[in-house]
Amino acid sequence: MRQVILDTETTGLSWERGNRVVEIGCVEFVERRPTGRTFHRYLNPRCEFEAGAQEVTGLTLEFLADKPLFEDIVDEFLAFIDGAELVIHNAAFDVGFLDNELRLAGSQYGKLSDRCAIEDSLLLARQRFPGQRNSLDALCKRLGVDNAHRQLHGALLDAQLLAEVYIGLTSGQEEIGFGSDTRAAEAAADAVAAFQGRSERPRPRVVVDPADLAAHEARLQVLRAKAGRAIWDPLPEEAASEA
Repeated sequence: MRQVILDTETTGLSWERGNRVVEIGCVEFVERRPTGRTFHRYLNPRCEFEAGAQEVTGLTLEFLADKPLFEDIVDEFLAFIDGAELVIHNAAFDVGFLDNELRLAGSQYGKLSDRCAIEDSLLLARQRFPGQRNSLDALCKRLGVDNAHRQLHGALLDAQLLAEVYIGLTSGQEEIGFGSDTRAAEAAADAVAAFQGRSERPRPRVVVDPADLAAHEARLQVLRAKAGRAIWDPLPEEAASEA
């Protein structure tokens, strides 16, 4: 299974008000392990930042002035994510912005959901930790992910942190080999076969030491003196039948 953990930074909180994407960061996972492949681009938004947005990201229009437009990198971006499951924290936000960018780039690009399954890690966190804060920073603290270096929001850094958080959110029996009924059934069948194999082997013959046998009989005599007979002794009718 191929997954892409994705994050964006934008000029504001709403693409409907004309805000644009200024940074995309992606980390590739295959079979829940990082492959080392990433996708990271800064983008020229061709619009102003909303109040407060620059403080969150640390990005400026001066820094972004010579960066590519989204339509310049759209094909490369789609090639990276195509066919993967996208893992996004608060997916509605990022998907809304990226779908808008795709629409502006050309109707031929469609929507993210046309190309990828989408997993919202915020919804997963709310299911696992209901009633608690489930921001990325809060989840890092709760799940033991080191985010001390996160002074500002950055798409690639946040995608890397989210990758660790996502593994913590979704780790369970599958991480130790019991994630599927098939594997569990196969393991059980192997255990039964191994036990049956052992049961078919010759059983060891235990020989009692005469001194131990004498000590055991002496102990029985003590019990017989107190109770009339030991529980190991046959009942009178059984003794008669055996005679």
